[in-house]
Amino acid sequence: MNTSSLRFAVASLLLGASFTAPAASAASLVTKPLVISGVIHEVLGLSLRCASKLGGTLVGHGSDPALGQVAFMGKDCVTPNGPLLTFSDGRITLLTGSGEMIYANYSGQAVPTGDGKVAFSNATFQITGGTGRYHRASGGGDFTGSQALLTGAGTIKLSGKITYRE
Repeated sequence: MNTSSLRFAVASLLLGASFTAPAASAASLVTKPLVISGVIHEVLGLSLRCASKLGGTLVGHGSDPALGQVAFMGKDCVTPNGPLLTFSDGRITLLTGSGEMIYANYSGQAVPTGDGKVAFSNATFQITGGTGRYHRASGGGDFTGSQALLTGAGTIKLSGKITYRE
């Protein structure tokens, strides 16, 4: 096979691949419920990125009927406001069982319950993207739960919707 024929064959393959790539990215958009129930552990400490200089680092795991088992980790800024704690500028990464990630922002308040815990109030999350099929995912919702003030251990439930290419 001469060099000219080889170049033509390679060019043909590359041209063919360029026409099939958009077909893969043209997968249909789907919107599904997102209901993740799980456990968390958060540690508060110094965070220079926060105006209050107080931030939280959280880790946890849970499950969703569609995603299966998920693990998550995140960071937020915490501002004491009287008896309330306002958390803002939260960024969380959800790791699915398939190895894909979903990124979200979150904020809300932690309200003392009187028994050494705080309950999450007016807490919301907004999905900002991810990896794999969640590359340009969007959506969001609310989350509820509670957390022990002394240990940082708690429960969480995210309820909302996610839109992604299937």
